[in-house]
Amino acid sequence: MNLLEDLQWRGITYQQTDEAGLKEQLEKEMTSLYCGVDPTADSMHIGHLLPFLTLRRFQNAGHRPIVLVGGATGLIGDPSGKSEERKLQTLDVIGYNVKCLQGQLERIFDFEGTNAAIMVNNYDWAGKMDIVTFLRDYGKHIGINYMLAKDTIANRLETGISFTEFTYTILQALDFLHLYEHHDCKLQIGGSDQWGNITTGLELIRKNMSEGAKAFGLTIPLVTKADGTKFGKTESGAIWLDPEKTTPYEFYQFWINTADADVIKYLKFFTFLSKEEIEELEKSVQEEAHLRKAQKTLAEEMTKLIHGEAALEQAQKITAALFSGDIKNLTAEEIKQGFKDVPTYEHTEGEALLVDILVAAGIVSSKRQAREDITNGAVYINGERKQELDYALTEEDRIEGQFTVIRRGKKKYYLIKF
Repeated sequence: MNLLEDLQWRGITYQQTDEAGLKEQLEKEMTSLYCGVDPTADSMHIGHLLPFLTLRRFQNAGHRPIVLVGGATGLIGDPSGKSEERKLQTLDVIGYNVKCLQGQLERIFDFEGTNAAIMVNNYDWAGKMDIVTFLRDYGKHIGINYMLAKDTIANRLETGISFTEFTYTILQALDFLHLYEHHDCKLQIGGSDQWGNITTGLELIRKNMSEGAKAFGLTIPLVTKADGTKFGKTESGAIWLDPEKTTPYEFYQFWINTADADVIKYLKFFTFLSKEEIEELEKSVQEEAHLRKAQKTLAEEMTKLIHGEAALEQAQKITAALFSGDIKNLTAEEIKQGFKDVPTYEHTEGEALLVDILVAAGIVSSKRQAREDITNGAVYINGERKQELDYALTEEDRIEGQFTVIRRGKKKYYLIKF
């Protein structure tokens, strides 16, 4: 199975400009291709991943990926998927975001070897261009009627679109032309919402380059969930690649909680497992779903890819500790990850009776309820049941002198911070 057949099997291919021509190009020689992202935030989220992981598949097949972070286009704003104008960000903010996103993307690609990845920032060429050059050399080649036919622009005509966002598609098309000229880039890939921008790039190449210039476009489908809810969103918000925004433990948990109806599709989309390995896991979902082998594999592959082996081991350790209740063997850093969203109470004094802490932290409503819960064995300190009414929290109950984890009942956790 060749690369394009593998993409088809995985369900990754959505639209192509010239399937036969692209197949011939890829078989003929090592091909340079690119995918881009605008630095509208200081981190990508998992909704950004599929196009870049697809780009990595091309690298694995021997082609050269060009990874573009749009320092220039990020200053303008893509009208795609928006019902109103984006709020423009400063050059300093965009510059900082560019560095953050480049750091995350460097984890995904190989920057050594014969087909080493190339990292580029379109501000390096578009940022230096004057308006007259832009209008004469590029705007002249793209007709208004052609642009009005693009869904991303047509969808905004009723609500309104500025000239700034109206010209975004030409600015992105300029990226494709620049990379074609300077890096022999023959293919752009992107999400399905980028089809209009990609085809504008092909138009600009056709009108600026010599007759017979060949370039291609390929888009990837929108990732959806079987239940109709939005992929990559949880009650607490987006799943970010930045470990400060979404901890590796939270990242791991997102993937391990994937529904049976979605897990095989996600394994095809996001992992580099072979067809045979994925089909074996699909069989496991059908015959022994309770073991959740597919979900565990998905969580392991994704956490290792984005955060590394050590972070994966840490996430697995936290998961096992929470499942078993054996909290005391976790480090303070692991406590921060595993209990990031649980109710937290900061205790500023010395020793305190457990009864008093339960009330002060809002774990129970009264001392009477606290005594009743303790007596009934419903209260745990760092995973150990405490039934002594006169029990006082001491230094020994503090994990690395910072935290004590109190559990009431089976699943209600509370964090005491010192």
